[in-house]
Amino acid sequence: MWMKKVFAGWLSVVLVLSAFVPTMAANETGVSATEQATALEVSRSVFSLTEARTVEVSADLGEGVDLEDVEFQFGGKPLSEWQQWTEGQNYNGDPFITVVEEPSFVEGTNKITAVLEFGLLYGTDDLSNRTIRTQYQQFIGDYELALIDAASGDKATATVELNVYDEFKFYDELKPAIDDIFEAAEQDADNDRYLEYQTVGKTVEGRDIHFVILARDEAAVDQYLNETLPTALEDPESLIEKLENDTMGDYQVPIWFNNIHPDEVEGVDVQVELLEKFALEDEVKFMNTDGETEFEENLNVDEVLDDAIFLYMFTSNPDGRAANTRANAEGFDLNRDNAYQTQVETQQVNEVLSKWTPLSFVDFHGYVDGFLIEPATPPHNPNFEYDLLIDNMMEQANAMGQAGIANSELTSYFIAKDGYGSGWDDMTPAYTAIYAMLHGSLGHTIEVPTLSQDGYNALVGSGLGAANYVHDNKDQLYKEQLEIFKRGVDGEDNRAVDEYYVNAAGEVIGRDRGDNENFFPDYYVIPTDDKNQKNALEAYKMADYLIRNGVEVEKTVKPVEVDGVTYPKGTFIVPMDQAKRGLANAMLYEGDNVSDWDAMYDPIVVNFSDLRGFDLEEVRVENAFDGKTQELEEAVIPTSTVKGNPPKQILENSTNDAIRVVNALLADGKTVEVLTESKGKAEAGDFVVATNDLRAYADDYYFETQVFGNGKNAETEVLEQPSVAATGSAQLNFSLRQLGFELTDAAGADVIVSDGGSFNAAQVTGKTFVGIGAPALNAVSKSGLLPGFAYTSTGSRHEGLVKADVAEHPLTAGYEQEENLYVTTGSWISGVPEGAEVLASFQDSDDFYLAGWWPGYEQAQGQTMAITAEQGETTFNLFANSLAFRAHTEHSYRFIANSIYDAVSVEAEVVEKGKGKGKRKKKQ
Repeated sequence: MWMKKVFAGWLSVVLVLSAFVPTMAANETGVSATEQATALEVSRSVFSLTEARTVEVSADLGEGVDLEDVEFQFGGKPLSEWQQWTEGQNYNGDPFITVVEEPSFVEGTNKITAVLEFGLLYGTDDLSNRTIRTQYQQFIGDYELALIDAASGDKATATVELNVYDEFKFYDELKPAIDDIFEAAEQDADNDRYLEYQTVGKTVEGRDIHFVILARDEAAVDQYLNETLPTALEDPESLIEKLENDTMGDYQVPIWFNNIHPDEVEGVDVQVELLEKFALEDEVKFMNTDGETEFEENLNVDEVLDDAIFLYMFTSNPDGRAANTRANAEGFDLNRDNAYQTQVETQQVNEVLSKWTPLSFVDFHGYVDGFLIEPATPPHNPNFEYDLLIDNMMEQANAMGQAGIANSELTSYFIAKDGYGSGWDDMTPAYTAIYAMLHGSLGHTIEVPTLSQDGYNALVGSGLGAANYVHDNKDQLYKEQLEIFKRGVDGEDNRAVDEYYVNAAGEVIGRDRGDNENFFPDYYVIPTDDKNQKNALEAYKMADYLIRNGVEVEKTVKPVEVDGVTYPKGTFIVPMDQAKRGLANAMLYEGDNVSDWDAMYDPIVVNFSDLRGFDLEEVRVENAFDGKTQELEEAVIPTSTVKGNPPKQILENSTNDAIRVVNALLADGKTVEVLTESKGKAEAGDFVVATNDLRAYADDYYFETQVFGNGKNAETEVLEQPSVAATGSAQLNFSLRQLGFELTDAAGADVIVSDGGSFNAAQVTGKTFVGIGAPALNAVSKSGLLPGFAYTSTGSRHEGLVKADVAEHPLTAGYEQEENLYVTTGSWISGVPEGAEVLASFQDSDDFYLAGWWPGYEQAQGQTMAITAEQGETTFNLFANSLAFRAHTEHSYRFIANSIYDAVSVEAEVVEKGKGKGKRKKKQ
């Protein structure tokens, strides 16, 4: 247990209780410089917001004290002012600190004794209620508890601590607690265990992401990372044979403890205790149960470390820990970003996870109705070798659950796979534990039902149960992880997995192989040349993503012809005969249609190719690239090329970097024009920039240019610096800033972009309103400002990747006539106002729906997806498709950019040699 330090700046976080929270004197004791207090003896000094506790206090205030004059203060306030929470942010209930035994003298002395009770500030021992969770931390800290003689002013004081549960630590206290463990281990002459602290990255706000490795010795770590794991990934069969022949010798496997939602607070603090136990103790004793009888378990730590390396990711979201939020500083739930990896924290943490490839992965969470442990319900992601995971995961889940209830007052646990029919699925790799399963890990999310001392104790027990299970079953568990890798290396699509892939009716459907024998292709090919790739920037970023996540990527060293297509030298190749082919496929394959299920926990479409907007090819020709590639160790995005030295260049509207460059140029006061007609090499929607202006950005952005040659007389409009407001989600705000737009408030903006339900009719007059998804469409519909407009939604959580027909229009510049686009709010436009232009439609074909979970998607076939309409002085650009969903739909970003630029363009007469009289464009 680690004593709480005063939380620096804790008074500053008070919202409505500035008069309620104690004011400490300058010397932090509540005693003025001219007033001295004697010591107050207390039977305990730590009090809890989740557990009622009594304390016996005593002090000698000298002779002549009248007990009628004795009173108590806490934090400089009478106990009567410490009132219980009632609702909202109101603290006007009964006092939660009471005197249960009135002051009295110890017979024959001047010593006064009394008993106080610190009850439950919130009237409950479970603070998981979200309203409470945003408030309780303001009360955590050190306080002065005082016994006072009101007549003389004499008092006795003690410093005591109020905490949510005894072991809670603020973010700033984590590293000191870790350091204390390291110091204790170093001072123990008999302790030769290996401890290593790493800062594996920085958060958005610059906080360290703490990571600790605990092993038997440094040699165990070196052997695993440099010998065991490389062999496992490259030649798993050789290790399987050693395990079967009992010649494997000494080896260890990693157990990774994790937290990603830091406001589910126990998951952070539990890891400090687990580190302390395994780093400092010779034996770890804990209670366990077989379901009927409880018994004491005794773990010999040295023996455990002969089998395991412990990895502690205390929290991958330090900014959230500091702010007491689920989301990171950008407003993203990182437990939905493990596949997309748009956030810096998930990029850094998952790179470390990929490096270690743990056998067991335990992610501590809260709070649901019941003590829940995964594995999850179907439908299961088809990229798992599920038959090699599920039995061991079920056994480990039971081991964790049994230890969890045996070490807490919780009486039961349940496994999601058995406790839910549907709706707690592992179809998406967005969740941390599910992402870990793609590395062959036994990945478990554990949810405690209460924010309390009891929830904390249950998670400590579950962590010990997980370690004990691996210790008892290491060889069997590792062999089956190696079998996962072997299937990948051998390119084997084993039909044993099929029985676990079922439809909503419970019928076995297996992996969806279509007309192919193997679910997995032989290769994914990511072209990088102009002829075969529409977005080279995203192609390079995809290769970088795969390498960062432990997937082998190669590039061709010569032109290679396959199935009549010649791929030039430098083409990226993802060979699928590799250990982590499941992870690669989960990110690159089209996806599955699971719309028959009645519930899904979260969107499932990943499909980087369509959502990020680059060309990708499946190749199903065995050995097609053998001997014609080399390993790609790093995907370095090339610099841009500005061709020749003409006065102007055409900056193609083909990548998001082109938008970033345009915004950078405008911010620097440079002139940028947008082409309004196609002529020669000039394409409507591309930009025209002075060559000398553009050169300055060539090293920092990737863009594609052409000399402004025979299109130099094409009509253009001049862009003005846009003033943009974002209303709705944090992800939309982030995406617009990603593109380089400087954001302002709605009242002062030229363009309002919204994916939320708020709509201020007075603020849109004279502006362009870009509405995205069902909430924004509903807001416009309800406003009545756009007569004839209507939309339909089957469900706000329905999602799908669909085939779309895209009209030729300035707002769709840079897109092809047929695109695969993404919808996350189950909506379409069912009423098109008179005079409006249709920008995109759901393709009117029976196979228009490609992947996702959208019960009733058939109704969207042939319907309108996006329109632009003028009404009065307002332009409405409305999209049913999702343009900035979790910052993953980057291919759709330029729909937003086009809308913004269209709103701030100035019409110019025929532009020649950079000259021409401009005027504000009149909307049509």
